[in-house]
Amino acid sequence: MFFMKRRHLIFSLLPGALFTSCVQKKDSEKGELTYPFEITTTVGMIADVTREIAREHAEVFNIIGEGIDPHSYTATKGDIDRLNTSDLILYNGLHLEGKMGQVLESQKKEGVAVHAVSEDLLGSDYEIIGGSEASDPHVWMDVKAWTLVVKEITAQLVAFDPKNAADYQANFKSYQAKLVDLDSQARRCFGSIPEKNRVLVTAHDAFSYLGRAYGIDVRGIQGISTESEAGLKGVNNLINYLVSENIPAVFVESSVSDKSVKAIVEGAKAQGKNVRIGGELFSDAMGQAGTYRGTYIGMIDHNVTTITRALGGYIPAQGIYGKLSKH
Repeated sequence: MFFMKRRHLIFSLLPGALFTSCVQKKDSEKGELTYPFEITTTVGMIADVTREIAREHAEVFNIIGEGIDPHSYTATKGDIDRLNTSDLILYNGLHLEGKMGQVLESQKKEGVAVHAVSEDLLGSDYEIIGGSEASDPHVWMDVKAWTLVVKEITAQLVAFDPKNAADYQANFKSYQAKLVDLDSQARRCFGSIPEKNRVLVTAHDAFSYLGRAYGIDVRGIQGISTESEAGLKGVNNLINYLVSENIPAVFVESSVSDKSVKAIVEGAKAQGKNVRIGGELFSDAMGQAGTYRGTYIGMIDHNVTTITRALGGYIPAQGIYGKLSKH
């Protein structure tokens, strides 16, 4: 198989189809693909699983890091430079990256290998449509749905670098087994929460995939994008709901301001109900790079542990796999 230093791929997205086709397009600059080749991702969840599949064959660079909201992120000159030198660019799509979408589209028009890994779920049973009739981009909250995205990332790596296809496929099978267990453990933990407490209230509507997958009633103060505004009527209705249903806790998010969550806690307090903040969840960004919480599995473990404990369920002190510190 002949490679170029920087290969360009053309991706076609068929509505209702789970995976896309990938066609190589020759560049004028010819030569063997240099290993490790460079992949740039937009968010940590994609970066982490791409590293799990690519391993030694590629170096993965991520743009939007810990505690940063991708919905409102604006690309810097350094980001543009990184994208311009990448062999392959993987992003979530479904409008998660907000303002960066235009940058990524311009890269695609230039013939760069750019692929939105979650958009292959469009039209499938896994897709969730938000209140604004837009697709919910937070697919990673459902481990089974995210497994399909990881499978798509694997397919893109195989198409880009068929020489190492066997490695990518073997790495996927190994990682898939971990995700199957993670999904099972999450289901068991959430199932231990008393049924009347299975309500998850967060700053924005990033947990609908989690709610559908694991039987949790999810309510976000803002919509699926943090760019949307929380209406006063909706906030008051949510406060009344918390008080009437005796919900014990609400949650802040690491990449979103806690102002709106604190406001509903104060609103409930004014009605004589003590609703506590049950902890901080990872929604649009993972934990610190290089830590367990900075991996996809660690992110989900942290969220499951935090939610389960705050809502009265049972979970081991150090989380699902005993890897979470007390902080």
